[in-house]
Amino acid sequence: MSGGEAKMVTNDTHRGIRMFDWALDNVHLLYKQDVGGDENFHLHAVNLSTDEVRDLTPFEGCRCDALMMSKNVPGSLLVGLNVRDKSVFDMHRIDLKEGTAQIDTENPGDVAQWVVDHEFRIRGCIATVQADGSKVLRVRDTVEGEWRKIAEWPHDETGGVHRFTKDGSGLFVETSIAHGKGENSDTARLIVISSKDGTETELIASDTRCDVDDVEFDDDEDVVEAVSFDYDRKVWKAISPSVKKDYEILAKEVKGTMTLTSKSSDNRKWILSDFSDEKSPRYCLFDRDAGAVSLLFLARPKLEPYTLAPMTSHVITVSDGEKMVAFLTLPPGVEPKGLPLVLVVHGGPWARDHWGWNPQAQWLANRGYAVLMVNFRASTGYGKRWLHLGDAQWGETMQQDLTDAVNWAVGEGYADKSRLAIFGGSYGGYATLAGLAFTPEVYCCGVDIVGPAHLRTLLQSVPAYWAPMKKMLTLRVGDVENDDALNEKASPFYHAKKVVRPLLIAQGANDPRVKQAESDQMVKAMHSVGTKVEYVLYADEGHGFARPCNRVDFYQRAEVFLSEHCKGRVGPAEPEHTEGNSAAVIDPASLA
Repeated sequence: MSGGEAKMVTNDTHRGIRMFDWALDNVHLLYKQDVGGDENFHLHAVNLSTDEVRDLTPFEGCRCDALMMSKNVPGSLLVGLNVRDKSVFDMHRIDLKEGTAQIDTENPGDVAQWVVDHEFRIRGCIATVQADGSKVLRVRDTVEGEWRKIAEWPHDETGGVHRFTKDGSGLFVETSIAHGKGENSDTARLIVISSKDGTETELIASDTRCDVDDVEFDDDEDVVEAVSFDYDRKVWKAISPSVKKDYEILAKEVKGTMTLTSKSSDNRKWILSDFSDEKSPRYCLFDRDAGAVSLLFLARPKLEPYTLAPMTSHVITVSDGEKMVAFLTLPPGVEPKGLPLVLVVHGGPWARDHWGWNPQAQWLANRGYAVLMVNFRASTGYGKRWLHLGDAQWGETMQQDLTDAVNWAVGEGYADKSRLAIFGGSYGGYATLAGLAFTPEVYCCGVDIVGPAHLRTLLQSVPAYWAPMKKMLTLRVGDVENDDALNEKASPFYHAKKVVRPLLIAQGANDPRVKQAESDQMVKAMHSVGTKVEYVLYADEGHGFARPCNRVDFYQRAEVFLSEHCKGRVGPAEPEHTEGNSAAVIDPASLA
């Protein structure tokens, strides 16, 4: 291979490669792949000199979780594997040259995250406490040493760890607690704490409106170069004087949301992504010595001739007086009044929406819809208070935030009250079911993708490796496994008769998180009380749809459904892009 020539180095013709990274030995490319969406990911290595592809974790029923690399030990990887016990991940050290894996550190049963020092030795971990849902940070001075607790975060506090300082005397943590200095905060700050006793030694960055977002490190010196914050749009703040000029240049050159995706070994060249709200995402090379940004490629070059839809951020006051960040995308070339609107609800729910490039928003705006996305209570990134306002509020105030959001869009004149649709996957699918069941007067239709219908059966059927976070789930969702009244109140399954608006459900048959039984039982319950539902099952998918032919098939079905009930446009049928899909339309009567 020479010059600008490129070659294909993998040959997955079924699901495609979605997660990959460079190994630090300059010989291998790494990627993860599962089977049919079962999320039992195996780690594969491609030798770029020989084109040999090797499964580094060839253990049946095993999932590769954490993947860690270090410039100081470029021929070695650390990966979490649940070979010994399906409920926990032991750390294994993999020799890239030989392809062998040996256990490095055994999980005592409660560890959710491991932390390596500068020499690529595991010397820290975050563990969960099942009794109360708290988290603890443990360290050891050597790999043979005893573990000791140096920090603890109760369930309603925020805490996480990035890495050790270079000399091992401290750790970089995101935290809402004081650590022996000052007072607790609502938002997560980035600080350094002593690895001896957990006391704070340095405040690096904080924002009273939102948590620390991304953190960029100098990997040679293990110091923070820059930190981003994302209230309604990501903003970078240079921390190290060595990169201050670089970030000033990038602030002028990058118009969208910037993420550093890779750095040269000498840290003089950076590869970055620039995700604009109304242009194809682009990837660029930043030469720090020249102070120049040059385009490498466009991720979606075929979009260049088209006019895409801008996204605007808004702060909405909801019915109980709280403030909520929302993002609105309007179809270009159309008067923004009285439009059909699709409320797209993010999954998690402990996640969030962002300003910038969003393919679903562009697709729907192109079909004539206003698209609204909101960071309702329980969304992450806005401090512990906003996060925990959502505890045990599924179907309650979390759902009210969504109702308030569409009412805001109607009140501002953007949306036609009679043409409001709700659409979402995972938690967003639950919110769709809840929206149609608990507020049937609000939405004219809904699209549920892999959404749970029965909260008790959801928590009873989560994957074994979710065991360390089970208490957290109970505290945040509510004790639906033991509280009959709460479970029946919050689970749409028990309110199937109230779903009188059109509903489309799409499910992956191999979903390990929200199993097919969730959708089956909702469809069965609706059929039993005489309410109608369209149900599509994808035989070779899991928690969402990865295969291109299945994705296109689903979105074509969804836009026909939305057009029928909200009167948006339907794009041209593209059977060449859906050939080989696994969709099966399920007759509700067959589940009775």
